[in-house]
Amino acid sequence: MNEKMRRKLDHITNVLWAGGVTNPVTYIEQLSYLIFLKLLDEEETQREQRIRMGAEGGNAKLLFPAQSERYRWSKWRFKSGTELRDFIRDEVFPYMASLAKDEPEVAEYFRDAVLEVVDPNVLKQVVDELDGFKFREFGPDVKGDIFEYLLTHLGSSSLNGQFRTPRQIRAFMVEMVDPDIGDTLFDPACGTAGFLIDAVDHLLAKYSDHVSEYPIYGEDWLEKKGKTLAQLKAEMPRLQTYRKGAGEKIPDWDVLEASVYGTDVSRQMVRIAMMNLVLHGIRHARLKRANSLSDMGGLSEDDLRRRYKVILANPPFAGQLPKDSIRADLPTNSKKSELLFLSMMMQHLAPGGRCAVVVPEGLLFGSTSAHVELRKKLVNDFDLLAVVSLPAGVFRPYAGVKTAVLVFRKPLSDEARRTDKVWFYEIRNDGYDPDKVSGGGRVETPEKNDIPDLLAQWKAYKASGFAKPPGIEARTLLPHDADELVSWFAAKEKLAEDDFNLGAGQWKPRRAEKTSGEDPRELVGEVLSDYRDVVSRLERLLEGLVE
Repeated sequence: MNEKMRRKLDHITNVLWAGGVTNPVTYIEQLSYLIFLKLLDEEETQREQRIRMGAEGGNAKLLFPAQSERYRWSKWRFKSGTELRDFIRDEVFPYMASLAKDEPEVAEYFRDAVLEVVDPNVLKQVVDELDGFKFREFGPDVKGDIFEYLLTHLGSSSLNGQFRTPRQIRAFMVEMVDPDIGDTLFDPACGTAGFLIDAVDHLLAKYSDHVSEYPIYGEDWLEKKGKTLAQLKAEMPRLQTYRKGAGEKIPDWDVLEASVYGTDVSRQMVRIAMMNLVLHGIRHARLKRANSLSDMGGLSEDDLRRRYKVILANPPFAGQLPKDSIRADLPTNSKKSELLFLSMMMQHLAPGGRCAVVVPEGLLFGSTSAHVELRKKLVNDFDLLAVVSLPAGVFRPYAGVKTAVLVFRKPLSDEARRTDKVWFYEIRNDGYDPDKVSGGGRVETPEKNDIPDLLAQWKAYKASGFAKPPGIEARTLLPHDADELVSWFAAKEKLAEDDFNLGAGQWKPRRAEKTSGEDPRELVGEVLSDYRDVVSRLERLLEGLVE
């Protein structure tokens, strides 16, 4: 995405902001409605061309047949003033929501949709700006970049508890679970679909002849540096990057689209996630507004029975559910959302499936029976492959809670060999300063990022069939001058002896105290001398008291 396009997007968001639509979640949702209408108009043009050429055998269905043609973007975009606003609000939106039979995904997208851009002049400016975008000429990468750029506005917001998981965290979690074609992908608290997009991008890069590499800080950052990525990587060996490709070797795109699942309790977030996926080329993702933890949360029987090969999530930490609302099939008696989400993911993981989830550190060492029993089940019934400790400031400025990532898989059968050790890795720096916040975000530290080393060690660990975790055994006493370690492992038997405590710091090898090089006889002599001096002073004091 070039600078000109970024300036256009900035202008659009500035116009909305000035027009009173100041909540980033709201104006991104409003833009998603208009972008979708523009996309549908372009798709209608392509359908008309195919019909004229006989490519569909005359059986192609139009989105806007006969009298409905007036609802097309190209037919009403010339309107202005209150006529434009009222037509979109009172006629276009209801028409889209009525297409439940012919276009159920479109109808679901516009169900309960409300136009919140009330100033007609602001709406006209936004429509005119978007009309200049020819989305059909953009590849999924450019269209995806457009929406990702808009989503950066959520970076300055933690509205209603919604904030995006930083790219550097999503990237390593996706790489550790390594999704492939045929794997069903699921995020039970999908938000803007960041994990699902990254998982799809990972797949596309895996099935591409030509792969592009980008720094986690984005293309803008690279342009401002005025150097090639190769030059920067030579200067900064710890620079973290991610890969993107066109996916031209994907054997069946329909299989990929049908494998993407996500739920969220917010209809706004589901709409934004749907548009994010559409612009990344995934038109038919299975997204749903639902509460994944509740019997009353909108889940169907199929949803409750479905099992997934890859689960990625950063679910909400805070909050409790009423006991009567909690799903009866979850393997925990807790009402805490973090325990419920973890137990739900364990429940929905298919045999051979992998999960990476962000959890608050309190879950790793909490002493309640619910905490201990859930960790026991995780260690004994699953292959807990890694506990990755994250820096305390990774979610600043939104939250300061200390977190970790659990990576585990479900054995193919009860008899399948399970790992007998758990690997711990401590990320001290994730490419951003753990303490400094500037301009609403954390300060970049690309030369200190521990994540590339984490992934290099993970690669070796995976190559061993997860039989040889990197590092040394937990609680080993190291020489006083040893380098501080970032990875170690603990035997499951040791974990069981300590209530399955999974806190990385609990098992970290320690360095011995430095011993003094002085002669011990001299040290004893100095102590005796000091002692005699104290005794002498006390005797003189006693004599004075007696007199």
